[in-house]
Amino acid sequence: MALFHLHTKNRTDEELMTQVKGGSGNAFDELYRRYARRLNGFFFGQLGGDAERAADAVQDVMMHLYEARLRYREGQSVATWVFAMAYNHCKNQYRHLGHEQDYLARLDAEPVTESQVEVQMDRRRLEEALQQVLTTLSPPLRMLFSLRYEEDLTVPQIAEIQQLPEGTVKSRLHKTMSIIRNKLKEYED
Repeated sequence: MALFHLHTKNRTDEELMTQVKGGSGNAFDELYRRYARRLNGFFFGQLGGDAERAADAVQDVMMHLYEARLRYREGQSVATWVFAMAYNHCKNQYRHLGHEQDYLARLDAEPVTESQVEVQMDRRRLEEALQQVLTTLSPPLRMLFSLRYEEDLTVPQIAEIQQLPEGTVKSRLHKTMSIIRNKLKEYED
């Protein structure tokens, strides 16, 4: 068993998903190990800092991944596929809470002002300030920020996850960063 664990540990996510598709429980366990913590952090930030809701969401997404394993297309990025499921889970939560439509309408109507922010403070203080600002963003903006800057997904991956044109993702990222810059103006030089 330990030997098989070493065998799965050296596999790419895509190779593991192909094995999961073929019924390998050990490959699924390895994917779970790789994604559970990332998903938990993502959901914690997107679902209001509720650890229990975040843990439940991780379970839901990983269960959905297993149930949908036969729909996985070989060569498809597993990270994009997993975060598309996570995004859809959050979107359903937002819809349930009635936030998404109102927020997206306001987001598209907000004017964007370009400003360059140079933050001259120690890293810890800046991170604390940024975390505080992120808690004031609406859930869809927090999610967009998280996918891009915390999960390090590309604009094309985010566009695929959110089923939006890349230009819309870029525009919303720009607006998100403008909001963050405006709220962090006090840290400008």
